[in-house]
Amino acid sequence: TSPIAWLRTRFYYLLIRLYFDQEFSIEEFTRGAKQAFSVVSKLLSQRKLDLLEELVSAEVLQVLKEKISLLPDSHRDALAADIDAIMYTTEGDVRIYYDDDGIKFVSILMCFWYLNGANLPDEVPGEAKVFQIVFGDENTKEKKHLLTANYEFQREFTEGAKPDWTITRIEHPRLLE
Repeated sequence: TSPIAWLRTRFYYLLIRLYFDQEFSIEEFTRGAKQAFSVVSKLLSQRKLDLLEELVSAEVLQVLKEKISLLPDSHRDALAADIDAIMYTTEGDVRIYYDDDGIKFVSILMCFWYLNGANLPDEVPGEAKVFQIVFGDENTKEKKHLLTANYEFQREFTEGAKPDWTITRIEHPRLLE
């Protein structure tokens, strides 16, 4: 992350604490986002989309239903991320906005890098290279792929709104396209 982007996101976190939620903590949010990512990615992998209704926006859920049904098993298996397999997490973008009716929203894009042992080909659609990591010696070789995912979390901060974050964008590059 560039220093300017880092400063910009920290400024937005300050605005969130000052004007929307005095107890907001990016560390706590990141922990919750990692847990949500792990749960949602596993449910996607298992095609249990009906269990995502409370976590994912209706628009995203509709798109996922179409995409998941077309995925080969190897790509579907690669969607699942165990929380312990998440190697790195960072914020991608933070936005604060109001709609025409004065409803206040905050959205935070989170980027995840995770290891997955799905049986993916070396080359996947789009001719992009998948990073592979081999664990163990010659007798106990285990191949894992380092994959990325972007999930956008949105929360309404209008008075009286539920204090829940909803996932409004799910991207698994080279897998869910």
